[in-house]
Amino acid sequence: MNLTIIGTGYVGLVTGACFAERGNRVTCVDNDPAKLDVLRAGGVPIYEPGLERMVARNVDSGLLQFTDDVAAAVDGAQVVMIAVGTPPGEDGSADLTAVLAVARAIGAALTGYAVIVTKSTVPVGTADQVREAVQGALTRDVPFDVVSNPEFLKEGAAVEDFMRPDRVVVGTDSERARDVMSELYEPFSHVREKLIFMGIRESEMTKYAANAMLATKISFMNEIANLCERLGADVEAVRRGIGSDSRIGYSFIYPGIGYGGSCFPKDVKALVRTAKSVDFDAHVLNAVEARNELQKQRLVERIVEHFGDDLSGKTFGVWGLSFKPGTDDMREAPALVIIQGLTALGATVHAYDPVAMGEAKRDLQPLMDAGSVTLAAHQYDAAKGVDALILATEWNIFRQPDFDALKRLMAAPVIFDGRNQYNPERLRRRGFHYVGIGR
Repeated sequence: MNLTIIGTGYVGLVTGACFAERGNRVTCVDNDPAKLDVLRAGGVPIYEPGLERMVARNVDSGLLQFTDDVAAAVDGAQVVMIAVGTPPGEDGSADLTAVLAVARAIGAALTGYAVIVTKSTVPVGTADQVREAVQGALTRDVPFDVVSNPEFLKEGAAVEDFMRPDRVVVGTDSERARDVMSELYEPFSHVREKLIFMGIRESEMTKYAANAMLATKISFMNEIANLCERLGADVEAVRRGIGSDSRIGYSFIYPGIGYGGSCFPKDVKALVRTAKSVDFDAHVLNAVEARNELQKQRLVERIVEHFGDDLSGKTFGVWGLSFKPGTDDMREAPALVIIQGLTALGATVHAYDPVAMGEAKRDLQPLMDAGSVTLAAHQYDAAKGVDALILATEWNIFRQPDFDALKRLMAAPVIFDGRNQYNPERLRRRGFHYVGIGR
């Protein structure tokens, strides 16, 4: 099948590479010349395990191509996917400027029937706007269908998620489009049928509801952790107790310093904004967002409890900067909030991340220029001479460090564990002062 994907960000690039891997001819469109040069050479401008090899392999085979020519890419394509960004506006709503601009460009380029797919995360009702934009830009009488096909990709495991999906949600009211999408996704349903067809608005809502549900579990567990601290209970025991209930499960009930990334914060805000637009007060979603913002400050509060609110002359090591392991994405990362909070109180920070140092240089440059933050070359360099070590991202290399070496390196043996990765009693026996979340 001939596919065109407009947008080579995270979703567009993973989607294009994975469809090419299954034998489709895929053309990805972007307007950034520098990015196109990297992609045409088989490189990848983002960190995602397994993606670079897949892109290089399919570029070499000719199944995956990159261009800035929308008209040439759309001409002859059976499926055209819109995978451009929908950043949050000042009011939290999703900005559809790029989506609708692409829809108009597709309409102007259509020469024959195509299924136009919204892959970007978009509010309920966007497909109607896309249809109108395409229709308004048509230069001839060409049939087309608009389909909602939201992505459910986890950063750090996106290739695996796409190649072996839990489900593929498709929203359409057209039998013709349904047949095309069934054929497109047939290679991804070897073991069982993965396709779930529904109405377009239901499909658009499913994406937001899924992310909001996961964010809710995280915020709920963080609230329970904070309550455990007040009551003298250990939230890890509570987590095991409730996670063993099959109705609840263990996923997304790990207490910590809040969620970040490109999806959960943006999508919760957008859903809250959507609720407001129809005069509905989303009490639960508002609480989820509020708890998450407060949770990002929790370790700073615990540090102030230990050291006082004047951190001048204090130095802290931070392990982990990306919002989660497996990615270099630092958007809405709790580590950023912690570092900004500490430096605002006069502290100096030495930080290290195994993957996100390039992103960190951009995000932390003002603090680096001010001398408040330095980026360490190695995880143990970040611990040299520090008054306390903070675990902000639970990368595997931080899971079992040499605690004896750490104790020798640090000015004081104090650990603030933002991900509850370490055993409090074991560390205390080794002479560390340990502070976790709800421990």
